[in-house]
Amino acid sequence: QVRLVESGGGLVQDGGSLRLSCAASGMIFSIGAMRWYRQAPGKQRELVATINSGGSTNYADSVKGRFTISRDNAKKTVYLQMNSLKPEDTAVYYCNTQWGDWGQGTQVTVSS
Repeated sequence: QVRLVESGGGLVQDGGSLRLSCAASGMIFSIGAMRWYRQAPGKQRELVATINSGGSTNYADSVKGRFTISRDNAKKTVYLQMNSLKPEDTAVYYCNTQWGDWGQGTQVTVSS
């Protein structure tokens, strides 16, 4: 059974940084694409960043140049480094596998 556990969320001021982690178990981590999504109150869940098995990455326009997705296959963990955070980045952040597995989410709140 696949299990994804996100951590690293919290409260940060406008312009601050956070690093999210998503630890995976129950899957062959190295062969799959991993994604970070977020969902703000009253809004649909949106794709933030993707990293494939080869390390290629893609980002939503809203986070390009500020967020960096990375992975450590040995640790079965995917990261999201978030810099220059803005209040509009406030959301619950979820990691996701290409097979449709989801974590429980971690709250990120950016105060103005």
